[in-house]
Amino acid sequence: MAPRTSSELMTPAEVAAVFHVNPKTVTRWAIDGRLPSIRTLGGHRRFRRADVEAAKTERDTPAAVVSSTAGLASLRAGASIAGGAL
Repeated sequence: MAPRTSSELMTPAEVAAVFHVNPKTVTRWAIDGRLPSIRTLGGHRRFRRADVEAAKTERDTPAAVVSSTAGLASLRAGASIAGGAL
């Protein structure tokens, strides 16, 4: 196994720059379980670059391409999207 390099782990500020959000938002995502994090011995959060890239890819994927059973069920039931009717 290769030794872990510091470039594999990202700070909340680095992750925030990727997503164009505030670092506190990234911390909330970690607390909510939306983005896995690691705690350092000092208690600071670090994020694996692979997890960040996967989350970024998921976020950048158009909603029309990503379909879920719940989403399809609500569409079939005549639910509206973003406040407008289908």
